[in-house]
Amino acid sequence: MLIFASGRTDIPAFYSQWFMNRVRAGFVDVRNPYYGEQVSRFKLTRDVVDCFVFCTKNPAPMLPYLEELKSLGIGLYFFVTITPYDKDVEPNVPEKSAVMDSFIELSNALGKDRVCWRYDPIFCDEKYSVSFHIKAFRSMAEKLHGSTDRCIISFIDLYAKTKKNFPGVKEVSENDQKFLASSLSRIAFENGIKIESCAEKLDLTSCGVEQGACVSREVIEKAANIHLLQKIGVSVLRKHCICLPTSDIGAYNSCPHLCKYCYANYDARLVAKNHAVHNPQSNFLLGESKEGDILKNARQKSFRDEQLFLF
Repeated sequence: MLIFASGRTDIPAFYSQWFMNRVRAGFVDVRNPYYGEQVSRFKLTRDVVDCFVFCTKNPAPMLPYLEELKSLGIGLYFFVTITPYDKDVEPNVPEKSAVMDSFIELSNALGKDRVCWRYDPIFCDEKYSVSFHIKAFRSMAEKLHGSTDRCIISFIDLYAKTKKNFPGVKEVSENDQKFLASSLSRIAFENGIKIESCAEKLDLTSCGVEQGACVSREVIEKAANIHLLQKIGVSVLRKHCICLPTSDIGAYNSCPHLCKYCYANYDARLVAKNHAVHNPQSNFLLGESKEGDILKNARQKSFRDEQLFLF
């Protein structure tokens, strides 16, 4: 199985010490985001976990733990989101030059096939125009040249939380999507980077952007140095998504980056309240166990194909 850390919050940026404490303990307790009394306990051990999949805007806090993580024999794969937006959109994300430096350090430690650059979500307005994105993407691609061979792009989806926190933002027109996709794919190619989309309803293959999966069989097999079973299934979290299934150990409304386009935060005050009850020693990302909790062991099994084939 694959542990996702996380699509609900930025665990590497804000909760790396907690994550490592849970890895050392060998398990983590995760509340159901919709039925809070239901708690799933996930083992974090090699017999059931094939790969840790991280998603972050700031990998720097995880860098000191990489050697310890590598020693576990569990695969590691990092998605690092680096976009060109200023503090008006991403108020608490570190300076992008620092994030790119951390990306390069991460790549040097793990290998470029275990680190993916995410340039998403893409939206356009008067300040962040099509030409702005092309110029910014070129600058970033040139700096990340040699540190990754993969970039995922996506265009903004107007989830209810996004529209609440980012009033006035609009979807990118189909023409602009195609023009940007063609331009970014050409720049990526020039810098040795393959560009893909994930869960996009518009087919951009004619623009040089493959319809891919963030968490694909090929990616995980390389990251974990294993062969996967043929019948695993796909994620059912988003329409058009063909990623392998993952188990998310994060919690919504707990990411202090407070990016305006975020679908995982609903209210900044709630984020502050939740972040304040975080205890790095707890089994839970937020708070502690409660009276009335219904704790069950999660159903877990490795996706490894242990059968030996003779040719």
